[in-house]
Amino acid sequence: MGRRASTVEAFLVGAVRTPVGRRGGGLAAVHPADLGAHVISALLTRTGADPAAVDDVVLGCVDTIGPQSGDIARTSWLAAGLPEHVPGVTVDRQCGSAQQAVHFAAQAVLSGTADLVVAGGVQSMSQVPIGSAMAPHGPYAGSAGWAARYGDQEISQFRSADEIAAKWGLTRGDLDEYALTSHRRAIRAIDEGRFAAEIAPLGGCGTDEGPRRDTSAARMAALAPLRPDGATTAATSSQLADGAAALLVASEAAVRTHGLHPRARIHHISARGGDPVLMLTAPFEATAHALRRAGMAIADIDLCEVNEAFAAVVLAWLRETGADPERVNVNGGAIALGHPLGATGARLLTSLLHELERTGGRYGLLTMCEGGGQANVTVIERC
Repeated sequence: MGRRASTVEAFLVGAVRTPVGRRGGGLAAVHPADLGAHVISALLTRTGADPAAVDDVVLGCVDTIGPQSGDIARTSWLAAGLPEHVPGVTVDRQCGSAQQAVHFAAQAVLSGTADLVVAGGVQSMSQVPIGSAMAPHGPYAGSAGWAARYGDQEISQFRSADEIAAKWGLTRGDLDEYALTSHRRAIRAIDEGRFAAEIAPLGGCGTDEGPRRDTSAARMAALAPLRPDGATTAATSSQLADGAAALLVASEAAVRTHGLHPRARIHHISARGGDPVLMLTAPFEATAHALRRAGMAIADIDLCEVNEAFAAVVLAWLRETGADPERVNVNGGAIALGHPLGATGARLLTSLLHELERTGGRYGLLTMCEGGGQANVTVIERC
């Protein structure tokens, strides 16, 4: 989806998130439904939108078992005390779940089947550890079709990160340097109050807990790699975290009817698949595909958010796209701030929107690697 000849548009009229809490940190005891309810309530309060006018609630979540089961989107809406006639649906596109939730919301608006949709994501990695919903030997074990196509290769994001580093000639020093930059940028953003407007504090948690002020190149260099002879370490990987984020997607009719303030226009949405074994490279071709469809070049993009699942992914993406590193993840990323899987896409889009407004930029691009070798791309235009 690029610029359309018709006048149908989808707008972002609000975006809010919780702080990102460390696993076991300030948000660890908060029920996932209450995490989701908190950002939904804050979103409606800040935008002034009528909850009864919302057509649907679409939230991303990964590992939907235990307290995250039973359609967490619906549960979050009801936990917020909001009207029962509004439905909810939960999306799982792995790490891109919340970004895909926004895409589904935008598609509903653009198709004319909805006018006002809450979209976002929620994840408590403290209460539901990563991989909890996976089969004991992985999701592909026992599939004859998978084995016939891909054999019994190791399917691991850590292997993928190391193979990307090797293929793109990234050294351990390159990865460490990038990770240190992520922490420094995130700390600067916190100290300058860049995140203040987008965060709805929850309980005693008022700011992102992940950035490490005491980290250094020497400390990172002392860490053992996650795989024998690999380059990736815990320091150059995203942090496990808890959090939620929500955005309000509206049609032009809803903007007029409810007196809403459009903050950005959805300029392009798309998703692409790639090698499911190498897994983390899908954002490279997905970005090229999105720019082609939108009739844009990477130089047209003022700010980019590329999820820092691993330092190797972002550095290889930079080499593939030729993007200016000074326009990418300018306030740090998941290496410093944390990666609450099902919420990260909405968190990144929320931060991207606010940073475009702070800097006066026009176009922002978001992409992230996802399980199964997939990637979403969202381009927004600040109003």
